[in-house]
Amino acid sequence: MVENVIYPAYLDASLSRSEGRRVAQSAAVEEPTVDEIAKAVQQVGYDAVIERGKRYSREFETRGRVLVNNADDATKNDIVQAVAAYVGILRD
Repeated sequence: MVENVIYPAYLDASLSRSEGRRVAQSAAVEEPTVDEIAKAVQQVGYDAVIERGKRYSREFETRGRVLVNNADDATKNDIVQAVAAYVGILRD
């Protein structure tokens, strides 16, 4: 079983690539929350577990993270790109 981790910084439009953003600026959103990310992960078709007490190593504030379970059929980049698209749709 492979667990992938998605931090809100991966999808944050206010961050640069060197600060931790992993998606294109056009796909990123302002201040994504772990709840939005978990909902998007479930929309993509994977199980999501929210860990609120975790912090991304490049950030000072604790925003949490989302564990993506049972994602053996996709790469981490594929999952992050799909989740970014769904978070954008959820915001609209």
